[in-house]
Amino acid sequence: MLRVHARLLLISSLFLVAQYTVAQTHDKLFEGNSVLELALSGEMHELLMDRGNDPQYHALELTYKDTDGKPLRLSVKVKARGHFRKLKENCKYPPLLLNFSKESSENTLFDNQDKLKLVTPCQGDKYVVYEYLVYKIYNLISPMSFNVRLVKMTFENFNNKGKDSEPMYGLLIEDEEKMAQRNSMIAVDRTMVRPEQTQTKEFLKTAVFEYLIGNTDWSVQYRQNIKLIAPDTLSRPFAVPYDFDHAGIVGAPYAKPAEQLLLSTTRERRYRGYCVQDMKYFNEAIAQFNERKDEIYKLYESNDLLDAGYIKSTIRFLDNFYETINDPKKRIREFQYPCRSDGTGNVVIMGLDKN
Repeated sequence: MLRVHARLLLISSLFLVAQYTVAQTHDKLFEGNSVLELALSGEMHELLMDRGNDPQYHALELTYKDTDGKPLRLSVKVKARGHFRKLKENCKYPPLLLNFSKESSENTLFDNQDKLKLVTPCQGDKYVVYEYLVYKIYNLISPMSFNVRLVKMTFENFNNKGKDSEPMYGLLIEDEEKMAQRNSMIAVDRTMVRPEQTQTKEFLKTAVFEYLIGNTDWSVQYRQNIKLIAPDTLSRPFAVPYDFDHAGIVGAPYAKPAEQLLLSTTRERRYRGYCVQDMKYFNEAIAQFNERKDEIYKLYESNDLLDAGYIKSTIRFLDNFYETINDPKKRIREFQYPCRSDGTGNVVIMGLDKN
């Protein structure tokens, strides 16, 4: 019996060490903040036209330059993904899913990558840059967030005339499983989970963050632009936000609030958490946003990727947020909105624009 207990203890210890090792592993692809230049080539026209309900993988070649400027080529399989942004009537290019083979990506920047989401321009690539910065804001707030890498990409032979696309910004998003492993957790896909059933402190960070960026396009119940991770299958999960193109801070021309919310524009903020009567529960989240204030502003101030007009309007948008969270009366008015019986705070939106 003692031997059995010792063996179980050894297995448990090895499992904990493995978890710690995975969590400490650095992902080369997402370590840098420099813009990565890459190209996709092959039967691009067929890929970009394959936007039905069951898009297929297409064999392509991905090219990027190593630290010495030498072109490296990887074989990848790529398919369209998403819903709203996949439709031709909504976006010029569909979001893509890159599927890497272990043999092709070994000893490259994409080593150990399996599948990666690639956000493509919908109606102008500047909005991809704006969305990238939103991910960077949440990286400052919580490690339970998706790492991202901004890329400047070219689609070679992207139409049936053999023409290359103009270089444009895109966004690579960390795989869900890797994000969970980095936090010593697993991705979970439970049904019928309400926001009250997630980890409270982390949920309030998420909900206040969504309020900051002016995003109402999310819900835990329908897993609308929310992923769940947890230490195990039985523990209360953590809510992790993603997909921010409908946020007011991004200002995408196609983004509109759901009609049920009775909002006129995405720049009009609406807190979308659940009813919390005791405001002390917000103290930790508010303190963290205040602690990170200077770093959040620095993402935008003097940013060479942004024009002066966008920087100015975004700083005003951030100023309004910080004025609200540091004014007790305004904070109560905004964050207790879901407690009102005469408002739309308890409306749950089942969106169709996940990506």
